[in-house]
Amino acid sequence: MLTQSFFNQDPCKVAQSLLGKVIRHYYKNTWLSARIIETEAYYIDEKGSHSSLGYTEKRKAMFMPAGTIYMYYARGDDSLNISVKGKGNAVLIKSAFPWFDELSPSKNLYLMQKLNPVKGSGRIRPEEKLCAGQTLLCRSLALKVSEWDQKIFDPQYFYIDDTDTPVSKVIQTSRLGIASDRDSHLMYRFIDFNYAKHCTSNPLTKRDFIKGKDYRVLGF
Repeated sequence: MLTQSFFNQDPCKVAQSLLGKVIRHYYKNTWLSARIIETEAYYIDEKGSHSSLGYTEKRKAMFMPAGTIYMYYARGDDSLNISVKGKGNAVLIKSAFPWFDELSPSKNLYLMQKLNPVKGSGRIRPEEKLCAGQTLLCRSLALKVSEWDQKIFDPQYFYIDDTDTPVSKVIQTSRLGIASDRDSHLMYRFIDFNYAKHCTSNPLTKRDFIKGKDYRVLGF
């Protein structure tokens, strides 16, 4: 389980370091898990952040100690964030990929698909699409605003695990859904290069994106 000290760092540092870590949620006697492949950092002093609009009871978690869970509704669905170093700063978990191991065996895929069918049709959502977005990952892992907002991680029910699966390449680019007058140019989004095709929006395949200008690849 990641400790508070992990989150008590600069937002961009935490956002990048979370790539490759595994979200685990205990649901109906089963551990559902997903590997984080995309994150976004938010600072209080930039217009894209919720906290830039000021403190409210709804945004309280962003002003609480680093490592506090901040969940809110994005277009009516649940979204997962975590407070980090600095009042009002946070990291959004943008997308993930189903993760299976001894604790979370592959048979759990069925439950995740049952939790997150294709809206409107009820069809089974493909594995690679289950967590390809901030609300999709919460639905697939049964994470709810009403249960976890303003709480801290609990190793018995919900935590982020370091499974020692390092990320060798990271894509750094601009965030999604940010209006042009709210600092949309800031390159505060981080993507696991090897999972780029499964993230919310792949900058490597956008025709109008230029390497070095619209995104950069960081190697380790």
